[in-house]
Amino acid sequence: MKFFTSKTLLAAALSVVFAAGTVASVANGAPMSRKAEDNLFYATSTEPLGLDPALVDDNDSGNMNINMYESLLKFEHNGTGILPALAKSWTISDDGLVYTFKLQEGVKFHDGTPFNAEAVKFNYDRQKPENRVAKMSYAELVLGNVVETKVVDEYTVQITLKERSTPFLRNMAMAFAAPIASPTALKKFNNNLMENPVGTGPYKFVAWDKGQQLIVTRFDDYWGEKPPVQNIVYRIMKETAARVVALKNGEVDIINGLDANVIDEIKKSGNKVFQTEGNNTNYMVYNCRDGYITADRDVREAIAQAINVPEMAKSLYKEYSTPAHSFFPPLLEGYDKNNQAPKYNPEAAKKTLAAKGIKELTILTYSNSRAYNSVGGQVLAEAVQNYLSKVGVKVKIDVYDWGTFRAKILTDKWDLAFIGWIGDNGDPDNYINILASPDPIANQGLWQNKEFIDIINKATKVPDGKERTALYKKADAVLLKDVGVLPISHAKTMAAYRPVVEGQIIHPQGHFYFTEVSKKAK
Repeated sequence: MKFFTSKTLLAAALSVVFAAGTVASVANGAPMSRKAEDNLFYATSTEPLGLDPALVDDNDSGNMNINMYESLLKFEHNGTGILPALAKSWTISDDGLVYTFKLQEGVKFHDGTPFNAEAVKFNYDRQKPENRVAKMSYAELVLGNVVETKVVDEYTVQITLKERSTPFLRNMAMAFAAPIASPTALKKFNNNLMENPVGTGPYKFVAWDKGQQLIVTRFDDYWGEKPPVQNIVYRIMKETAARVVALKNGEVDIINGLDANVIDEIKKSGNKVFQTEGNNTNYMVYNCRDGYITADRDVREAIAQAINVPEMAKSLYKEYSTPAHSFFPPLLEGYDKNNQAPKYNPEAAKKTLAAKGIKELTILTYSNSRAYNSVGGQVLAEAVQNYLSKVGVKVKIDVYDWGTFRAKILTDKWDLAFIGWIGDNGDPDNYINILASPDPIANQGLWQNKEFIDIINKATKVPDGKERTALYKKADAVLLKDVGVLPISHAKTMAAYRPVVEGQIIHPQGHFYFTEVSKKAK
């Protein structure tokens, strides 16, 4: 299925690029470049769920949206410090409740609509509780504390909070919920830009051939610094081996979703591997809804005791992931080496599970690789299946592609599932707050613990420092003691690329900013 903008010819032209490695066509009277360095090909394992930043929560959607949309603030080049973006400055009231943002002037959306304070208000009001729709999973995290978004004048907007919020400014730089979309486009497309993105970013949407590729091109009227590369082709290639071959053959320039078995092959072919410690957690979810056997804390502990997490993680991911004993990764505030998930104890597990009469469990998982799980959900599920068989439990595995899996985790019956989290803004609240949420899109197992929720709510208001860090360490300890989830691993952030690509391959918070890379001629 294909979705095209008015520049259908450009999409057709880039389809030629995709097949032959050159560009030779015309789009709406504008000649397309024949230069290889003007066209960057990026291959991913997973198709974006959509292109409306208020309606998605997956990394691949985020990768595209951060290049087409902008937020009031942005992250610094090499970290999660806050810099001006669509807001050029801001002030905070003495009580910490009122944020006044002065906006950039002369900025236009891709459809020509002027950016102003009314546009900010339209986007944030759209995500207020009374207007919110089911897919707005980030709205509560980013904007749930907002009482009012007020237009002061054309280029001044004032946001009032219910309570102090230490992470609020960091939230305003995120790829989800915070970005500003064209009000004109939102009205035109019935408040849904999943297939018709219109932002103010350096790249604008051209076409999406579902299951194949997504194309964006440089926005000539962009208000900021123009990106080095003209066209980006985001190619969908589910199989890791296919992505590696495409990189080796020069058909694509950057690939993600690497597993330990392909690293040597990539390097031997003359290509490069980028890697750094990851801000992510790969974890197992227990279905804690009423009526499920995994709602029982003792059952959850027994299942955890049946799985040798360090052994499993090392076997599946080798040195490219660290076995997890805490929900927080070591590089994040809130991590405590003394916080430990249940230890491997198959005899105790077998005894408890037998006493509870548990002989069968159902695992729901995904098929493709993820940034936090390079081997894919099915391989991980089969490893857990093997461990549970040793304690007398038969496991049925239901496997779906990522999009279907995300839908079925909300509707189907399951006992265990696999998911992961990649930190959005470097703040511990963003990282662990999801497990305090009553929204099953964010908190898939619906584990709810009052002590945990109270700690999270308190920590959000406490200024950065030792007291706040201690609260997140305590929250992590409560989570692990109650076995709300089972942390499995923290993956290194990785990508492979051709030597012709230069610049920042991956931002520290895990996204690909195409403005940060350039491509040399062969």
